Amino acid sequence: MSLIVHHLNNSRSQRILWLLEELELPYEVRHYQRDPKTLRAPDELKRVHPLGKSPVLTDGELVLAESGAILEYLLDRYGEGRFRPAVGTPERIRYNFWLHYAEGSLMPPLLITLIFSMIPRRAPWFLRPLFKPMFRKLRAKIVEPDLQRAFAYIEAELGLSSWLAGEQLTAADIQMSFPLENGLASLQLQETCPRIADLLKRMQARPAYQRALEKGGPYDLNARRP
Repeated sequence: MSLIVHHLNNSRSQRILWLLEELELPYEVRHYQRDPKTLRAPDELKRVHPLGKSPVLTDGELVLAESGAILEYLLDRYGEGRFRPAVGTPERIRYNFWLHYAEGSLMPPLLITLIFSMIPRRAPWFLRPLFKPMFRKLRAKIVEPDLQRAFAYIEAELGLSSWLAGEQLTAADIQMSFPLENGLASLQLQETCPRIADLLKRMQARPAYQRALEKGGPYDLNARRP
């Protein structure tokens, strides 16, 4: 085994470290830092994978990108039935849903909110007084209703079980952790979404999560909001 995680600070790749720690697998972390002005990944990541994005996992000759694909690969290859419900169960259906929902539906509007917050601060100083209220209104009209509905749905679903796909932590929870942490921080939903807040506290209290933070480095969501 020669697992290497190409890890970008303050990014989705933190989830890969977390699963590896839960699986108690040996691995190496290679660190990359965002450009402090653009927040983009450095060009050297393109030498690992043509897309130049993080996370990237290498396992021998295999080079694999995309968080969900990496999580599934690790479970297929090394999971031994852990962190994924059995095929054919209702829990597996929920697991598949949340695993794809995280990046397919929940992250896009969160990224739009990030872009809307960045544009006024990157604009010429004389345009900022115009841009700030304009993009604030756009966010409130276009993005926030979808996010409020999404988080209300997740909050209700957490009334069905302790974790998103049943009574045990799964890779779907790990996959959902990044957008949930981002959403709770940016939308300030701690009071209206107590189940989500509790879920995140239980995630963050896990020893494997803490070990992943130690190996991945400081994890500051506010650093993604220049």
